[in-house]
Amino acid sequence: MAIDTDLTHPSSPPLDTPRLSTRDKLVLFVLCAAQFMVALDFSVLNVALPVLGADLGMSPSALQWAVTAFALPSGGFLLLFGRIGDLYGRRKLFLTGLALFAAASALATFAWDPASFLAGRALQGLGAAVIVPTGMSLLTTTFTEGPARDRALGISGTLMSLGFTIGMVAGGVLTDAFGWRSTMGLLTVFALVVLPLAPALLPESRTPQRPHLDVPGAITVTAGLLSLIYALTTAADHGFARADVITTLVLGLALLTAFAVIESRTEAPLVSLPMLRRRTVAWGNLGGLVTFSMMSTVIFVLTLYLQEILHLSAWETGLVFGFQGVMSVIAGSLTPRFISRLGARRTLVVSLTGQGAFIVALLFLNAHTWSVWLATAAVSLASMFHLGAIISYGLTVTSGVPDEEQGLATGLVTSTQQIGITIGIPLLGVLATTSGDLLSGTRTVMGIDAAIVLATAVLVAVGLGTASRGGRKTRA
Repeated sequence: MAIDTDLTHPSSPPLDTPRLSTRDKLVLFVLCAAQFMVALDFSVLNVALPVLGADLGMSPSALQWAVTAFALPSGGFLLLFGRIGDLYGRRKLFLTGLALFAAASALATFAWDPASFLAGRALQGLGAAVIVPTGMSLLTTTFTEGPARDRALGISGTLMSLGFTIGMVAGGVLTDAFGWRSTMGLLTVFALVVLPLAPALLPESRTPQRPHLDVPGAITVTAGLLSLIYALTTAADHGFARADVITTLVLGLALLTAFAVIESRTEAPLVSLPMLRRRTVAWGNLGGLVTFSMMSTVIFVLTLYLQEILHLSAWETGLVFGFQGVMSVIAGSLTPRFISRLGARRTLVVSLTGQGAFIVALLFLNAHTWSVWLATAAVSLASMFHLGAIISYGLTVTSGVPDEEQGLATGLVTSTQQIGITIGIPLLGVLATTSGDLLSGTRTVMGIDAAIVLATAVLVAVGLGTASRGGRKTRA
């Protein structure tokens, strides 16, 4: 496939930062606030789990479901709802997802037993599966391809990364001050603030063709993703040796294989195979998968290291990641400028390289207290490049995709995010948690993690053709 290029030389000055109208800013606020809310939900409950379990009478093994009940629908239904939004109206579906998320958060806040709480978490995940792809496709169809979309996606990516980080800090503060229910109450309030603003601001958008949903494809891909996510989230706590993990892992892979066969034979596929064969889609999503999975592993293992090896309190650990969040905000403002100079593809390669390089620095962690400064600096700088990778891979995948397929493209982007966050910890984090020496295990994980990121940077550079393009900048 030909690569769209322009003749702008990398040394030319960046494009002027686009001015957004008041309405554009309000639309961006609503869409980014919703994405921030979902990102917050991924992490705000983690610190509160022991307190929650004692209050509701949930055993330690059952607490895994507080996370899994959200992760299963939020990851499993992303592609399906992204495509439904394309066909039947993204705005309508986005508003439905916001309403469902608000109601589910209220249910989780006032849960009276484990069943009601887990039902709230599952419905939150289903709402998130609606909000994320439809919100992202509304953003990419509202802001035209170029500097305006670069800036919008930069702000969105920054807030998503910041939401995950703030959730880790806010979860501990809220739980200590007001109890675990306040973490779910925060999400309820957030949803109720965003929901009334959305109807008047967001434009409706859908494909002009007659709607047709690929039902066999929808069933196989959704069931396949659900099986795969269940296997990986369960393996994170119990290892890969359990029968249910092995069974659902094999089932998930088989269903996804069947999905690929179905899509190759149907006239109106849920996922267009020619789209998957686009270099920007395939290699861009690989970069996204690796940047999310490897960074989530770093944060997980580093949290254990800071508390178990350096004996930092939960509050002090939160400060480390709070500084990381500040650096991510800075990266979010700088990345669009680099994209205007280098193009999204080159920025993706540079970002992956930088992320891997600063993870290498974590190999020098030891048991001395000064290592907290090394950990803070390295994870913060790695996170800056990670944020660059998030923004640039989203632009790489969605650039050049027609508006009628934006829900599908953004569904792929967000599915990659969810799967990436899910697979990193069980695949690599377990090496640290099962090691007899946590410090040695931490170094091992960081070494493997860095190697994977740096190798992916090379593969993406070759796959996207950026390694041989000299002075010509790719727009996508």
